[in-house]
Amino acid sequence: MGTPEFAVASLDALVKAGCNIIGVVTAPDKPAGRGMTLQQSAVKKYAVENNLHILQPEKLKNPEFLSELKSLNADLQIVVAFRMLPEMVWNMPPMGSVNLHGSLLPQYRGAAPINWAVINGEKETGVTTFKLKHEIDTGDILLQQSFSIGENETAGEVHDRMKEIGARLLVTTVKGLADGSLKEIPQSSIKAHSSMESHSQFTIQDLPKHAPKIFTDTCKIDFNKTAAEVHNLIRGLSPFPGAFTSLNGKMMKIYKSEKQTDASVSETGVYKTDGKTFLQFACADGYILVKELQLEGKKRMMIQDFLRGYRFD
Repeated sequence: MGTPEFAVASLDALVKAGCNIIGVVTAPDKPAGRGMTLQQSAVKKYAVENNLHILQPEKLKNPEFLSELKSLNADLQIVVAFRMLPEMVWNMPPMGSVNLHGSLLPQYRGAAPINWAVINGEKETGVTTFKLKHEIDTGDILLQQSFSIGENETAGEVHDRMKEIGARLLVTTVKGLADGSLKEIPQSSIKAHSSMESHSQFTIQDLPKHAPKIFTDTCKIDFNKTAAEVHNLIRGLSPFPGAFTSLNGKMMKIYKSEKQTDASVSETGVYKTDGKTFLQFACADGYILVKELQLEGKKRMMIQDFLRGYRFD
């Protein structure tokens, strides 16, 4: 069960590992683009190419969908980047349903774990496989694997690495469930440990941080914050939905930046440029150098290309 590109890596890994995929549940085709033509989800495209049985329910409690899902007689359901499931769905197979989540649970439960880990300046994140239960992202943990986040790495770059790491962990999880070697670990029992090994069932935990849905207010840059905080917000929202500010009355999204500390900053939010090579904004303790941006009504471009064609007021 999955919809976006993130889920395709997991489906492909399971197929290549020889798992018997008896059905693929994904979102219905939706109109998109200028012509509003029907578009298939990334998971459906893969399923069609690999001749997999496809289900596209509008509603997960639809009796016809539930009847067809039950008739598949699945041993196990795998959920990656999909909708919230009603209990009648996730509790249907004898082995239950396993979810792949983009964080080291119980940290960053919620809709946007990759974004918030980067926004909060985390140096490490990871992936978790766990059994679904009533409350979202609270089920018993099966396996976890951590990896580092680079100082200038964007959420998009973390996403692309994570989908491959997660896919491999998912295959290991399915094999472990099949041979009975995995134990389920309640999230409430996970305590701080001195180290974390690949495929460990334990991880370092502080007080849980949350990963709620990203809203427009989250994306607005506040230059009264430190250069590090602004830099983390920019890369945590890149490439989507994008952190934004304004430049001469027009909205400007910033996708890549560098931070510079400077104690002599006097007025935050003020920009400075030589019109050729750099554009910087003053923060509480330094500057943000804009490296890649998109001005309202224009295409996304590198700073040198933008400055070459832009006239400042």
